[in-house]
Amino acid sequence: MSTQCDGCPECAPLRARLAEKEQEILDLTESLTRHDTLTGALNRRALTELVAEELQRSSRTGQPFCVAMIGIDHMKEVNQQFGHDSGDAVLQAVTRSATELLRTLDRFGRIESDEFGIILPATWLHQGVLAMNRLNAKVAAFDWETVTPGRTITFSTGLTTNAPAETADMMIQRAEKAMAEAKRDGRNRMVQIEQELPAGLFAAMDDM
Repeated sequence: MSTQCDGCPECAPLRARLAEKEQEILDLTESLTRHDTLTGALNRRALTELVAEELQRSSRTGQPFCVAMIGIDHMKEVNQQFGHDSGDAVLQAVTRSATELLRTLDRFGRIESDEFGIILPATWLHQGVLAMNRLNAKVAAFDWETVTPGRTITFSTGLTTNAPAETADMMIQRAEKAMAEAKRDGRNRMVQIEQELPAGLFAAMDDM
């Protein structure tokens, strides 16, 4: 006697619930592979994939976009002074501030322990500067007395815009380089780097 009940009406609701649960598990697994467990932000792999998608979109539409890297200033000292739980709370607070401020089309991810990446689609470099200044003010306005009493949290920013014929890794590394320069220059500031366009590009434009 067959034990299959594919056509059994009584089993249809059970099969539907099982299918829903399987989809929920798949969605959860996908989320865990793309998001940072502490902050809920995208992880480096997911953000890199999205930068690659933006590069493809930009090549089709001609619209520029920006990538910013921000690094929390003096994070090691914060952990030493207040403990790692407070350090985690700092990362979570910065993430909340960013997700509240940024547009729905922007993307925010945690790149390293105290570094985050931001994708700003359809954004010129000067517009990216304005966006990062707004985020800086948003973070500064947070009530840090509840997390790090006596200490206001700041971050250093590296900002860049896309260039022809580059990869996501190249663009992210350029933004990270700019962020490192901002930290070397005294922290709590922004450094912008634009990729130099190939000399042949201008020659080709002159021949048009």
